[in-house]
Amino acid sequence: MAKPKKQPRPKAETPKGFRDYFGAEVSQRAAMLGQIAGVYHRYGFDALESSAVETVEALGKFLPDVDRPNEGVFAWQEADETGNGDWLALRYDLTAPLARVYAQHRNDLPTPYRRYAMGPVWRNEKPGPGRFRQFYQCDADTVGAPSVAADAEICAMLADCLEEVGIPRGDYIVRVNNRKVLNGVLEATGLVDAAQRDAVLRTIDKFDKVGESGVRELLGKGRLDASGAYIDGVGLSDEQAAPVLAFLTSKGDDTAATLANLRAAIGGSEIGGKGVDELEEIADLLAAQGYGPDRIVIDPSVVRGLGYYTGPVFEAELTFEILDEKGRKRQFGSVAGGGRYDDLVKRFTGQEVPATGVSIGVDRLLAALHAKGRIQSHDTGPVVVTVMDRERMADYQQMVGELRAAGIRAEVYLGNPKNFGNQLKYADKRNSPVAVIEGGDEKAKGVVQIKDLILGAEIAENATLEEWKERPSQFEVPRAQLVEKVREILGGQG
Repeated sequence: MAKPKKQPRPKAETPKGFRDYFGAEVSQRAAMLGQIAGVYHRYGFDALESSAVETVEALGKFLPDVDRPNEGVFAWQEADETGNGDWLALRYDLTAPLARVYAQHRNDLPTPYRRYAMGPVWRNEKPGPGRFRQFYQCDADTVGAPSVAADAEICAMLADCLEEVGIPRGDYIVRVNNRKVLNGVLEATGLVDAAQRDAVLRTIDKFDKVGESGVRELLGKGRLDASGAYIDGVGLSDEQAAPVLAFLTSKGDDTAATLANLRAAIGGSEIGGKGVDELEEIADLLAAQGYGPDRIVIDPSVVRGLGYYTGPVFEAELTFEILDEKGRKRQFGSVAGGGRYDDLVKRFTGQEVPATGVSIGVDRLLAALHAKGRIQSHDTGPVVVTVMDRERMADYQQMVGELRAAGIRAEVYLGNPKNFGNQLKYADKRNSPVAVIEGGDEKAKGVVQIKDLILGAEIAENATLEEWKERPSQFEVPRAQLVEKVREILGGQG
């Protein structure tokens, strides 16, 4: 009889494009989400937690560079009796679910409806360095408000969020543009061919990478890229390209100059003029609230989601420098973006519903704060109550209960207590600030030993023997003073 084949053990590895998050990372993200939620709530937005699964039909075709939505999402078909059922997918972002929620519950929701949402989203895309298939988004949107006052409010709120999480003024800028101005520029070129207009839009989107001269070449005959390959141009004449270049380089010394340059770039375009008017109103509304160009600025180089946004668009950029993996200085870049999208809910209702919103990249923000040294790479662990006598576990549990009741994070060591050195190694690995020790002698005397692990580590690393004597890191106190002394030590550690 053949021997049954042994089943191979599964590999202990994360799927490609995904990663695991441990204690400090989870705690820091939760803290940041709480800070941002506090700002959103202060602005009058209500929380919404929608399903992580949507129908592919509800997600729509708002995914980049794909013809079929389920090419960019994790999708599956729910089989019914006939073998045919709805296609479902993990949500790609938090905006498409909002459109479905608003369309479904609009009779019960206030208008405008102001909501914020936070959570993971999933994209079935090729992963790369720093690019994962699951990541967090942190959105706030206003649905049902046609006034650009709603866009101005989102920009102000975005600036407040950045400062709330620890990005000081001067280290960020919120840049604002308007898709209507861009439409006006396209009118000024005189182009009517849809393919050519799309090619111009794609070229505009490369302005940050290739600059004015590169865009000029790509709008014309073409250019050689860094690899030496020749990239065909759009084929515009100098006259046709002029409004596009004027638009991209229209940022002036102040808001008034920028707006004047934009008006010149759009020529007589009615839609372009409306876009410039909206930018001017946004700038006035922000100035009235004290948000000047040091925080929020009109900037024509912002080009986001060309097929998605219908009006004002905005992007938050961190302006400080960091070192890349090769040690070169570079600006950190964008951490949030959004804009007005008045066509999304229409897919469900058949009627245009104005909407505007922003999405903050929490993981990007956390990476920025780490890069600037404003967040530690680890959390402080719990106070560890060591076990000297396993028969007295109730005593140790009583101690830890008193510490927890006082609001102090604490735990009893639950491993093998035989080797006391291993207990202190465990405390070190947990980054514990304090260890509590009560052996038989301490129990008989009614005292406990409290070891300041942070100070002890510093003394062991830096201090001379004389300094050690002057700065004790272990204290014997009456058992009744356990909580008081631990709190004192933690306070001294900051």
